[in-house]
Amino acid sequence: MAEQSLDRRPPAGFEAQQAGQRPAVQRRHVFGAAALPTHPRATLTFAPPMQRWIFRGGAEAARQCGAAFGLDLPQTACHASNSQGRAALWLGPDEWLLLCSPDIKFGGSEVTPAHSLVDVSHRQLGIETSGPAAATLLNTHVGLDLDSPFGPAPDAQNTCTRTLFAKAEIVLWRKAQGEYHMEVSRSYAGYVVGLLAEAARDCLPIQ
Repeated sequence: MAEQSLDRRPPAGFEAQQAGQRPAVQRRHVFGAAALPTHPRATLTFAPPMQRWIFRGGAEAARQCGAAFGLDLPQTACHASNSQGRAALWLGPDEWLLLCSPDIKFGGSEVTPAHSLVDVSHRQLGIETSGPAAATLLNTHVGLDLDSPFGPAPDAQNTCTRTLFAKAEIVLWRKAQGEYHMEVSRSYAGYVVGLLAEAARDCLPIQ
């Protein structure tokens, strides 16, 4: 079945109406029929294809899962860890989002205690945001203080949390200063892309 279009183009004549008011923000980085905007101060790209797993289990199951995955699952609330094409994001006391490149072999068969491991690779996609105005762009629709740590994490970098982008539930991972990864359901991707395009056009002056 063909993938549903995610296009959120501006109304006809919009760019002509805006001419002379501000430089046009270009819309590129196509996913299906949708295009992320590009901006000199906040770069947005779709994350490359990756495996996505939701793991739930107790402490011993998490330890065994980390050994099988090749990366320890973080035990500090709202903390993320990443290394060599793998990332583990803390979502709850017994829940993690595992991300890895498609060529990494992982299925959790080595985990023996009771646990749940669900492949959600096709349920959601990633959007990468970086640049000096990345936090400003996200804060147009995310209510968190992006200059502070998420939860009790020791610093503001490599932290993650579930939150909302406008009305869409997302997982937001701050990989480094001015560098963010957002996981969003594919069914909300067009909505989020459209809001990002509007925010880049209307809220970020081009300097």
